[in-house]
Amino acid sequence: MATNKIDRKKFLALAGLGVLGAGNLMMSPFARASKGNGYIDLFNGKDLTGWHKQSANSGRWTVQDGALIGEQDPPGSGNGGFLFTDQKFGDFELIIDLKPDWGIDTGVFLRANEEGQGIQIYVDYHEHGDIGRIRGMYPTEDGNKTFIIRPYNIYGKYDADDNLLGFYFKPDKRKNVWDPTYLKYNASPEEWMKAWKIGEWNTMRVRCTGKYPRVTVWLNSTMIADFDGETCTNPNYDRERFYKAMGNEGMIAVQVHSGKGWPEGKQCRWKNIKVIPL
Repeated sequence: MATNKIDRKKFLALAGLGVLGAGNLMMSPFARASKGNGYIDLFNGKDLTGWHKQSANSGRWTVQDGALIGEQDPPGSGNGGFLFTDQKFGDFELIIDLKPDWGIDTGVFLRANEEGQGIQIYVDYHEHGDIGRIRGMYPTEDGNKTFIIRPYNIYGKYDADDNLLGFYFKPDKRKNVWDPTYLKYNASPEEWMKAWKIGEWNTMRVRCTGKYPRVTVWLNSTMIADFDGETCTNPNYDRERFYKAMGNEGMIAVQVHSGKGWPEGKQCRWKNIKVIPL
């Protein structure tokens, strides 16, 4: 009997493109995770075991009804920061459910150091915000460097009682923030809006691989962004300096943004946090 074989590089490429179906033995890491195989639970749904705060004043992090809850401490004080995994990861696929209150500023951080530097997946759920695109920060000999990749920003549509009904979009016109060459793929506003579920739990899937990180982001199975750290042309990103400063592994983190922009009493929520080392 002939046996079909597939090498690891081809398998991972097909898996990342979603070519390998859930019914195939060569299924994608996402499909394997959904079947309960091959992943590591980063959050036990009960307490903060396996996680640590950036500092004592890095926000209030609690567990309620199986969800990880983040807010400023005390609410409205401006005190925020990061919650990091104790473990570091290099090449991996992350699955994380999120349900942020409208008006908050948070994110998912990859290969991060204790300063919160690394690759950020935006979860800026507020006016002039974005979910799913990329920001990076890294130290250099002449100070910290930040690169931002945001083609457009979201703004809320409201009813007469100020309840969020939907979104409209405006291009981000800041210098060096957007050019089509900055991403291998970028979802249109219409695709993003169709993917995001207001007031419900949403699933974010992030795949991070390579010396110069290739980071692909999905929301509820819709690809939002594909960043290639080897070929990205953003002038504020220098792949060699980034690699020298950050290496090819780090912590996974979530954030309560510090400052007065965080509305008092608003929270970010996370659950079902799983990672598959690749």
